[in-house]
Amino acid sequence: MINKINELFKDFNNYIHGHEKMFVSSVLVPLINKDNELHLLFQRRSYKMDAQPGEISFPGGKNEEFDKNHEETAIRETCEELGIKSEDINIICPLDIFVAPFNLIINPYLGYISNIGDIDKLNINKDEVDHLFLVPIKYFLENEPKLYQTKIEVIPDEAFPYHLTPNKENYKFKKGKYDVYFYEYNDYVIWGITAKIVKNFIDIYKNFLNDKSK
Repeated sequence: MINKINELFKDFNNYIHGHEKMFVSSVLVPLINKDNELHLLFQRRSYKMDAQPGEISFPGGKNEEFDKNHEETAIRETCEELGIKSEDINIICPLDIFVAPFNLIINPYLGYISNIGDIDKLNINKDEVDHLFLVPIKYFLENEPKLYQTKIEVIPDEAFPYHLTPNKENYKFKKGKYDVYFYEYNDYVIWGITAKIVKNFIDIYKNFLNDKSK
């Protein structure tokens, strides 16, 4: 019997439990070299979008069945939204996977885009992207985001079977907090999930810089 288990599970690739029922997407965290200084590229979502119109995000989108992996999704979506070629994208590494309490998984990839030229002249997908803008990495290294917290709690449906739980209707579900970050750069507010991904990248970057200076 154990041999059968070994055979069945030998090529199993673990991921996040319950991902089959969640919205799984991938984004590129794009590094751009401008005037010999590294920048992060952001996009303002089209105001015509049904979801989060006008908000700031990284290029990316839903993982499709035809994508070989999450990295391919990030590259494909970036090319579709920015109007660039896949060969101009160099993936450096995956960043930490982001899991939201509202059934959302995001797989961020740090990448460098070369041969991009003037971002205002790119043939962006106007149905999804209003415009692009750059923020120097230096800004994020020197400015911590503002932090606010929201509360998370379990609210059972009316048909929830309390009689199967200890303490019945008095069962105490765990409560949590959800951090929300805000960066303000010129007239742009980078917040929510995008700000979380930025902070994760910058924190990792700072740790590497500190380790090198020791």
